[in-house]
Amino acid sequence: MSRPGNRYDPRDLVAETLIGLLTRPLRSALTTLGTVLGITTLVITLGVAATAADQITTRFDAMTATTVSVTAPAPAAGSTDLPLLDWDGPEQVTRLAGVTAAAALAEAPAGHDLPVRASALDDPARAGASIPVVAATTGLPGAVRGTVTAGRFFDAGMVARHDRVAVLGDQAAALLGIRDLGEAPAVFVDGQPFTVIGILGGIGREQFLAATVILPPTTAHDRLGFGPPGRVLITTALGAAAQVAGQAPVALAPGRSAALTVVAPPSLERARKGVAGDTDALFLILGLVSLVVGAVGIANVTLVTVVERTGEIGLRRALGAARRHIAYQFLLESTGVGLVGGVVGASLGMLGVVAVSAAHRWTPVLDLRLALAAPVAGALVGLAAGVYPAVRAARREPVDALRAGV
Repeated sequence: MSRPGNRYDPRDLVAETLIGLLTRPLRSALTTLGTVLGITTLVITLGVAATAADQITTRFDAMTATTVSVTAPAPAAGSTDLPLLDWDGPEQVTRLAGVTAAAALAEAPAGHDLPVRASALDDPARAGASIPVVAATTGLPGAVRGTVTAGRFFDAGMVARHDRVAVLGDQAAALLGIRDLGEAPAVFVDGQPFTVIGILGGIGREQFLAATVILPPTTAHDRLGFGPPGRVLITTALGAAAQVAGQAPVALAPGRSAALTVVAPPSLERARKGVAGDTDALFLILGLVSLVVGAVGIANVTLVTVVERTGEIGLRRALGAARRHIAYQFLLESTGVGLVGGVVGASLGMLGVVAVSAAHRWTPVLDLRLALAAPVAGALVGLAAGVYPAVRAARREPVDALRAGV
């Protein structure tokens, strides 16, 4: 013959749980609010952290992840070896897949101080200064992400004709007092005149070029004794930098590529994971603290409910409910509160991430796994919070419970 407790129908357990929650709707709502706040905070913090990390790495991608620089060592004094880089190098590099722009760059020979003036005379009324002078190929604006703000940049024809022309960086133009190119102003480099045909501004890479005088390589060689380029600047498509960094030295100096120094951006994936990991760890702690607060709230309210329902517990025990059935009922009630709080909190959290992203004009990063895991997390929090009250309720003896409930 089976014991009365074994005849307890599970459907009765579910019904009693629903009655226990619905007969005190305000208390149940307030209890659920703690979990809602905890889950909402957790979802928002993780979502905003992921969105912020994506925004940071996107900016990192746009600014630095597409730049490659190849540098040749300075030749030894008296060396007769052929230079590692030449002015035709950018043409070789631009044939590589993923390269969007390339330019070769040479600075003035070491120890040569080239005075630059806007007038042939040493006139205090006219601007004059010691400004760096560089030689570059025609692809320099694209390679440094610059824009010609006035006039034009020299082209292949000017380079081939050895034209005595110059382009000024915007800071150099301001220092020399040159603003209007309509009258074809000239600058005098080491006493030799060069017609200013353009001003280069908005330089996003190699920003020292904003304060330089830029000459065609042939003209710089003929007039000022410039040698071969010391660097090749390369701009790539997003994601192609690592591949180009491996191929560019071979294209520039076949057989001697090991002598070149290549500077390439770090791995995007590593940077993205690092930023995301740091922000996630910071915000995860805040979210977990809120969740713990919600769990404590559920435990306290459930424990108060056990005390208030002592008579009910004694009556149910007298009618055949076993200790485990009493424990199951309170565990189900606390788990149900946590589950509802998780669902509501996940929904509010997702809306919060979208709102924060819209306010900052970011693209929200919403992880569906987080949305699905939040209700489960809420239920587990409710289950854990209800363990102690459920054990307290199950340990009440029927006679004591009935006497206390009278």
